[in-house]
Amino acid sequence: MAQPFESVAPYAQSRVLITGGLGFIGSTLARRLVDCGANVTVVDSLIPEYGGNWFNLSGYESRVRVNISDVRDRFALEYLIQDQDYLFNLAGQTSHTDSMTSPEIDLAINCAAQLSILECCRKMNPGIRVVFASTRQIYGRPQYLPVDEAHPLNPVDVNGINKQAGESYHRLYSDVYGSRTTCLRLTNTYGPRMRIKDSRQTFLGVWMRRIIESRPFEVFGTGEQLRDFNYVDDCVDALMYAGAHDSLVGGIFNLGSDEVISLKDLATLLCELAVDAAFQIVPFPPHRKAIDIGDYFAKFELFSSLTGWKPSINLRDGLQRSLDFYRKNAVHYDINKPY
Repeated sequence: MAQPFESVAPYAQSRVLITGGLGFIGSTLARRLVDCGANVTVVDSLIPEYGGNWFNLSGYESRVRVNISDVRDRFALEYLIQDQDYLFNLAGQTSHTDSMTSPEIDLAINCAAQLSILECCRKMNPGIRVVFASTRQIYGRPQYLPVDEAHPLNPVDVNGINKQAGESYHRLYSDVYGSRTTCLRLTNTYGPRMRIKDSRQTFLGVWMRRIIESRPFEVFGTGEQLRDFNYVDDCVDALMYAGAHDSLVGGIFNLGSDEVISLKDLATLLCELAVDAAFQIVPFPPHRKAIDIGDYFAKFELFSSLTGWKPSINLRDGLQRSLDFYRKNAVHYDINKPY
């Protein structure tokens, strides 16, 4: 297995800004960067429908500067971006179904705000190193598997279209203005601190919530759909590798895993780990079926070959760690534990 990113040197005493920093991945990254000696500022809107949660920085409250503002607020970003060495641009609207019911909001956050952020960087801090969290969703329904970076882009929902545009802006600014950007196309990321109140961030979180509440969970479709997953610590490793390698500037890279599993087998594994859990396979709700992508798993060798990154946490261990975290911290994630 690859070793986690442990080199303190690129980040020690550096100044780092994380958008979406009270959210799932952003807070985990903030904690790791602080441990590397970085001076970290996180930006988060704390809009209730999204993933921001004060508890995500538990134990690090005095070590991280928190600014409550929205990435759509250009004036706030112009101020915050000044003098930063790194920007991890993670803020976004993640719900695919919300993007279809409220497309203008998705457009504002995942597209227009990304262009505004890049303009702030160009004008206020042109040398800042930027790592942008893109998504597998921009590929749409795969034409072949595993999906590599050359696969055609054909998003199936508004979220995917806007994330594709946001990614394209980052690449354009690198090509035209010399902005030091790198884009990572994340796959299904899971683990402690993810939003599990509803399915806006991940279906796996909803499954875990129902398990802890002693309720059966649902698997949509046939259950044969294939997926790959990255535990959040592995995702954070990848982000840190991306920021530390200047050779990746201007590049776009997949993340992924060699562990490919059907949703039915994933549900079975989760029930095995939880001991007393149960699930049922049910038809897709029509609004979800229309934007489902079928099977998906990624080829991530390009990023791996350039950085040495590979997932180090296997699915069984990652799921167990996640269940343990939410059982211990249920009250902080709107989980109603049965007594």
